[in-house]
Amino acid sequence: AYTTRVGEGPFPTEQKNEVGEFLGTRGHEFGVVTGRKRRCGWFDAVLVRQAVAVNGIKGIALTKLDVLDGLDEIKVCTGYRLDGEMIDYLPASQGAQARVEPVYETLEGWKGTTAGARSWNDLPAQAVKYVRYIEELIGAPVALLSTSPERDDTILAV
Repeated sequence: AYTTRVGEGPFPTEQKNEVGEFLGTRGHEFGVVTGRKRRCGWFDAVLVRQAVAVNGIKGIALTKLDVLDGLDEIKVCTGYRLDGEMIDYLPASQGAQARVEPVYETLEGWKGTTAGARSWNDLPAQAVKYVRYIEELIGAPVALLSTSPERDDTILAV
């Protein structure tokens, strides 16, 4: 439900602030072996849409929706600005990748909990809206949605 990265490399939506700290702490984003913090940021629909198109992906698993519970607002990257121009893809060159600035759509968060939800009806309306918006942006359905670290707290698309 948000983006993480291990190691160096481009990460346009990385949050080097309290948002990144919040996502990392609540999402337990630490390396299993090293204990190092993973890089965290808002969901990058541009990168995911590109991966869906290039790889012929027919559905995604959207995990850790519960990490976003209680946030007043949630941002989703819908495009990039590169040298003053709007683009809808991650450029191939490292230099251009380093210069892209994410363009965000801000969505209303939800106060209810998604943790432990096992059906769409168990989710707050805004959480469903968030998932549906991601599907629209990436051009693929969410085939599996996890709502907690527990194996059974999973919603399968029907």
